[in-house]
Formats: sequence, structure tokens, C-alpha cells
Amino acid sequence: MELKEDERIDQLYANDIKIIQSSKVFSFSLDAVLLAHFAEPTKKENGKVVDLCAGNGAVGLFLTSKTKASIAAVEIQPKLAEMAKRSVKLNSLEQQVTVLNLDLNDSLKYLKKDSFDTVTCNPPYFSDLPTSKKNPNPYLALARHEITVTLAQTIEMSSALLKTKGKAYFVHRPDRLFEIFECMQKNRLAPKKVQLVYPKEGREANMVLVEAIKDGRKGGLRFLPPITVYQANDEYTPEMRGILYGTAG
Repeated sequence: MELKEDERIDQLYANDIKIIQSSKVFSFSLDAVLLAHFAEPTKKENGKVVDLCAGNGAVGLFLTSKTKASIAAVEIQPKLAEMAKRSVKLNSLEQQVTVLNLDLNDSLKYLKKDSFDTVTCNPPYFSDLPTSKKNPNPYLALARHEITVTLAQTIEMSSALLKTKGKAYFVHRPDRLFEIFECMQKNRLAPKKVQLVYPKEGREANMVLVEAIKDGRKGGLRFLPPITVYQANDEYTPEMRGILYGTAG
């Protein structure tokens, strides 16, 4: 696989997936790994999964170790979508994963409404406010700030794409959890599982993972045991090592 300037190939050893990355454009981080680990995609071989705000395709590619279903990855930035396509080819997954370079808000022009069993989404975390300090790198600014798509729009589109009883999985910031629940309620999504992620013991959570079911019954929300990423010595915890490398050693 020919790499462009500033590109490298990183590997998620737990499922032997290789991803083309570029620090100047975009690199997946732990939130993508944790979202793919948390998600329980349909196991049906004829099932359909869609990953929204796909970036360089990491989440969709990581999910291939958990399902034989077809996976569509939606990404608005042409350069990231092109990198994702090359990563799909690098892993010989062209028969399972399709990358679509389009605005999430235009998804229904290309993807059938009410047709997906599973949706995953790692959306921009920060509201696009006049006072927001944005990254000067336009690729990173789009990935981190709600410049082209809002939290409400990602949840609305997730619901529109899902079949009844289909499941949606999100990773976001804990300080927006109430907003996430509000948007889900407006869009026929019932939150069912929440898992908080802590950078270290004794620190506040900096990520939250949420599972929701379309047209699911109200109530029954479960809070799973939290994940702590680093030990006091700055090495990964055994649980995190297992997620990243497939071993707790």
C-alpha cells in the first residue's frame, strides 16, 4: 500500500486491523477504539451497519471482527474518506465495508430509511459557538466541532436510518449526556446502556458510551462498570490493554 506524505500505518492488535493515519489530517484515538468495543452490531450476515462521522474509517473497520454484516462508513471530508477507502483495501475488506464521502445530513439520498440494524457514531464533541476556540487545522476543526453537523442532527439521522428495534451506539462527552438523552427522546431512541470512561482513578470521566434502541420501551437504563484507561504509572490498565491488544498482560 503506497502511503502519502505524513501518512503512517497503525494497527489495532486486538483484531489485527491496520489503519492509514496522518497526524496532519486526522488520527483515530481511544474514543474510536472504545466505541467499537462497546458496540454490539447485528450478527446477521445479511444485516446492515452504518458508521456516521466515520473519519478515516477506524470504527467501521474495527467492527468487522464482530460481525459479517455489510458496513457503510459515512464521512464528509474527502481526504479522510479517501484514506478510509485505502484502509479498507489494505485490510482486504472491500466486500464488507463501503466508504461514502457525503454530508451526514444527506445520508437519506444514498441510504435507505429504516433499513439499518446498527448505527455507530463518534460525532464532533464541541458546539460551534462564536466563543469556541477551534483548532487552526481545518481537518481537525471539522472533526472536533459541530461545524457541519450538530449532536441533534447525528441523533436524528441515526434514528431515521435505523429499523424499529435497531440499536444505536454513541461516544461523547459526559457533560452533554443530558442533551443526548433529550435528543434521543425526541427521535424515538430509548437509552439502554451507559458506560463512563475515566482517564485515571480519582479523575473525572472524560468520555461516555451510550446504547439506545429505536422504539424501545422506556426505562431499564443500565450503567455498566466504568472503564479506566491509565494506571497511576501512566501505563494502560489491564482492561484497556485487553481492549487494545487482546491481552491483559
